[in-house]
Amino acid sequence: MDSIHRNRLSSETSPYLLQHADNPVDWYPWGDEALEKARKEDKPILLSIGYSACHWCHVMAHESFEDEATAAVMNELFVNIKVDREERPDLDKIYQLAHQIIARRPGGWPLTMFLNPHNQLPFFGGTYFPNTARYQLPAFRSLLAQVAEYYRRHKQDLEDHGKSFADILQSIRQAEGSEAPDAGVLIRAERELEANFDSVNGGFGDAPKFPQLSNLEFLLRLWGRNPNGHASALRMVTTTLTKMAEGGIYDHIGGGFARYSVDAAWEIPHFEKMLYDNGVFLALYAEAWRATQDPLFRKVLEETAEWAVREMQSPEGGFYSSLDADSEGEEGKYYVWNRAEIKDLLSSEEYAVVELHYGLDRSPNFEGHWHLHVETPLREVAARLGIDQAEAERRLASARATLFQAREKRITPGRDDKVLTAWNGLMIKGLASAGRLLERKDWIDAADRAFEFLRRELCVEESRLLATYKDGRAHLNGYLDDYAFLLDAGLELLQCEWRTERLDWLSKLADQLLARFEDREQGGFFFTSDDHEELIQRPKTLMDESMSSGNGVAALALLRLGHLVGEYRYTEAAERTLRAAMPSVRQYPHAHGALLNAMLDWLYPPQFIVLRGRPEAFRPWIDAVRDAPAAGAQRLVFAIPAEEKSLSGTLAERKAETGEIAYACSGMTCLAPIRALPEFRDFLRTSIGTTL
Repeated sequence: MDSIHRNRLSSETSPYLLQHADNPVDWYPWGDEALEKARKEDKPILLSIGYSACHWCHVMAHESFEDEATAAVMNELFVNIKVDREERPDLDKIYQLAHQIIARRPGGWPLTMFLNPHNQLPFFGGTYFPNTARYQLPAFRSLLAQVAEYYRRHKQDLEDHGKSFADILQSIRQAEGSEAPDAGVLIRAERELEANFDSVNGGFGDAPKFPQLSNLEFLLRLWGRNPNGHASALRMVTTTLTKMAEGGIYDHIGGGFARYSVDAAWEIPHFEKMLYDNGVFLALYAEAWRATQDPLFRKVLEETAEWAVREMQSPEGGFYSSLDADSEGEEGKYYVWNRAEIKDLLSSEEYAVVELHYGLDRSPNFEGHWHLHVETPLREVAARLGIDQAEAERRLASARATLFQAREKRITPGRDDKVLTAWNGLMIKGLASAGRLLERKDWIDAADRAFEFLRRELCVEESRLLATYKDGRAHLNGYLDDYAFLLDAGLELLQCEWRTERLDWLSKLADQLLARFEDREQGGFFFTSDDHEELIQRPKTLMDESMSSGNGVAALALLRLGHLVGEYRYTEAAERTLRAAMPSVRQYPHAHGALLNAMLDWLYPPQFIVLRGRPEAFRPWIDAVRDAPAAGAQRLVFAIPAEEKSLSGTLAERKAETGEIAYACSGMTCLAPIRALPEFRDFLRTSIGTTL
């Protein structure tokens, strides 16, 4: 595109916005300049929200935003604002809700909203609009003319409509609640999930199918409280994780998961890979492996962790945001295969295994190509070929390595290389959890490097967070998810290696969370801080969306930090959040997985075990925890060297002695110190905790 078309997006950090910097559309980023221009010229605002890995965002860009004639109409009739929903989730939450109110159906990306320039309230909107009339949608260019004409003719109506619409937005706050959580709501959530469970393919509901990871985490932890009483919860988790691991949503050549599946059987994904859900996948598969020792779960865990460090971690330490669904302008092109290509690359022995295992003996499953998924289990392949399973595994591993090297020579999907604080928090926790459970120090080190990068580059004034970073520039006020997810990740890292200064910093982060985000009247946390730009709504989201609810993760992390250091301000804020959420949770239990996890911790506090002693002598004590039954009370273990003196709160009471010593507490109840390793092992075997 001719450089004459460079617009105001060219100075932004978002790769998505930079993708549109050469459009003939006179794009503005969201900000005072654009909003003031719209008010002054009395032009409606065309707000377009998307993200760099979004396939249909690319389609609309190619069809309309790169088209000179369409751009001319947009520039004449509107002030055009382009927003990266990953950098501005505050705007995305508000206008997705507005779309749902206007259209009476969920939105998505790209989101296309038309706003009154005088108050930023929407009066019309949709998602993707084609360049010519199809899919029962009008042509975008003709729609633009109609919307602009409607605005010109109905300004007074829109003024009246805006007032009522603003009232609707303000009224969409959770009902006041002061009811304490109870076990009944957890049991009801389990039953609702079971009623919606796909017993054949795993997962919940029909196509398109999303992993719903926080619900799976809740079910796994529920089983852990009472294995006999919740056997079906474990079955739902293991079935789903197995089917996803065997399906095409998982990348069998390079590791890592796509965002969702377009079909019910997890066979064909929407091919973008997002950092945030892969971080949660790591933590979940690690816990599922610990519970079951299923080698498939360990394999997927190892391959996904290796993908994350190999392809998503920057040299500076932070993790990039996503890989595009498209390459060379085609969705999925990087990932799919021709049968002849595979046959040419592999030996006949390797191909015999791959053909049966990945279904190459069947019809193509994606636009004339094969997208790999497990069609025939390897043990059955071995039996059909007359070889033992170990030989089948050897041939498959060799074939996968060859296919990986061949795929590396293709043009890779675009990578969104901005670093988002919240998403990094999820990956840090996932790698730290997996590294701790599988004893992979390299994964823990990768998580630690990312954590320290965020502290160094995205933290101001000691513990105020910024949301995004790219090319040496960090900006935008941090959101609730940034604080909550990073706090949760930091607590996981403390279980991997104790650092007192890190705990002190996490306490300051928690203090900022309470001071800047808490709703002191009704409980819970707003998505934006008290000094954030004033928008048409200050969201407070309780339900899980594409990620776990920030309110749920904040409540869980504050409960754990509060119990660790004996700081009741944290546990009381978590309790206020759970009480405030109860009306919403009671209405739709299965839509609140993150809050259900926090409620489980509040009702049945996990064991907090603090070890004091010589670091070189901790190993058998930590091994004893690792070897204890996977089911039972959840345990958090913090091994604090004897020389650490400046411990805060109740940790100062966990004093070191001549030998090793274990302090074990659950909620407000603590046992006598345990000084002998055999006694500690006995405690771990018998302390199952209250059942549910």
